[in-house]
Amino acid sequence: MRSTKSRFPWLFLLVPLCATSFLEGAAADLRKVRDVVIYEDNLFHSAFPSVVRRPDGELLVAFRRAPNRKALGEAKNNHVDPNSYLVGVRSRDGGSTWSKEPELIYAHPFGGSQDPCLLQLRDESLLCMTYGWTFLRPDGVPNLKEPFLQNFPGSIFNGGYYVRSTDGGRRWTGPFYPPHLAVEVLNDPYGKPVPAYNRGALVEGRDGRIFWVSAATDSLKPRKTSTHLVVSADRGVTWTYSCPVASDAKVSFNETSIYETPKGDLVAFLRSEDFQDQACIARSTDGGRSFQPWQGMGFQGHPLHALRLPDQRVLLTYGYRHKPLGIRARVLNAECTDFATAPEMVLRDDGTTTDLGYPWSVLVDPKHVLVAYYHNVGGGIQHIAGTLLELP
Repeated sequence: MRSTKSRFPWLFLLVPLCATSFLEGAAADLRKVRDVVIYEDNLFHSAFPSVVRRPDGELLVAFRRAPNRKALGEAKNNHVDPNSYLVGVRSRDGGSTWSKEPELIYAHPFGGSQDPCLLQLRDESLLCMTYGWTFLRPDGVPNLKEPFLQNFPGSIFNGGYYVRSTDGGRRWTGPFYPPHLAVEVLNDPYGKPVPAYNRGALVEGRDGRIFWVSAATDSLKPRKTSTHLVVSADRGVTWTYSCPVASDAKVSFNETSIYETPKGDLVAFLRSEDFQDQACIARSTDGGRSFQPWQGMGFQGHPLHALRLPDQRVLLTYGYRHKPLGIRARVLNAECTDFATAPEMVLRDDGTTTDLGYPWSVLVDPKHVLVAYYHNVGGGIQHIAGTLLELP
């Protein structure tokens, strides 16, 4: 029997006063208010959220939902699935309660979709960047044009696409496809070069351009990925390659969010591979024409999201897949230069498996922030959760 009722209603309650001690000594002026369940259904594995605040105050959380394969008797859930769709839920009370039944954002006709990344533009339209996988029967795989990426037998990478809405996410048009990056070596299941793709926040710069950091497989033996800046000057209608963001002979980079500082620097917050899970950073001081050499930030966690607070500081959130499992954050200065010394806050440390994280934050009002992520508690199914924070 299907049930959309949360298995963990206690998450809606105010956390005990002792829970606020997680933030003491790290950012005494930032207080955890409570954790909430945004969406949970035992029949679905829900993950990889993003969130925006509409001009009327409504919150929209987009996420990827796929059948819970364990409920069907399978051994585990995978991060790729032929029935993974992009869906969304809404809140009109600052994130305390949410719509019960998700709205469909997009279901790709050729396979499952991943990681919907929302960007709300100044004209109030929405972009939702994503990517997907096509599932082949065993006899089709040997006939594919190499090189291609296979997540597990029969699941072939499609590359990126995006959809657009001009009515607050009620209706979506697309799919539209970003350009192929010359450095990318992979082909899609149809033998064509894959379009650009990424998981991470885009930013509409103060000059109106949209900046997006895309990942690319630039080597197969060994397989290695690098990141590159792609720019749109027409609100996402067309895209132009700008420059490399982070590349290394031994370290891979992917799942990158980009942020524009008040000074105008573009700061890329990078997930790394083969670098002890260390969070990394790269900076452009020339409007995205080039990036300075990447740096490790000295702490573990991925992927990262940056949110400008009313006092110009930056809330940097990230998943933490080391014990104790959960969600962590740091508050950086306005130009994001103190990442090495900014104290770490523990927002959640009650995860039971490493299949969690991917936080994305939004300013609910001048005094409150919602951090959305996916989570698991007590062996339960992965669900979309959030933490409400109060600002000074």
